[in-house]
Amino acid sequence: MNPQILLFIIKLILGGLVAFLAILIMSKTRSPDWMMIVAGFLSSYAALVYDLLLELGVLASSSLLVFGIPLPTLIFATVPSLFFIAAFIFKLTKK
Repeated sequence: MNPQILLFIIKLILGGLVAFLAILIMSKTRSPDWMMIVAGFLSSYAALVYDLLLELGVLASSSLLVFGIPLPTLIFATVPSLFFIAAFIFKLTKK
């Protein structure tokens, strides 16, 4: 088995567990800071799935480039961090 595919499988299993636990936390708490953290983890898992689909050749890389980077790849790389930044800002401004 290709070691890179094995690594993706391990990441998918662990990422799926993180996403499941994040959804459980989201059902227990409704504060904006926790919702942003959960959204960050879920979008991070979606980015992992997208990368795997690109690696396996199921999806083709987009021809729409931003600074030489395919737009979907750029979005999947930045959105989780933006959710985490928003969560930390909510946490810092919370009284």
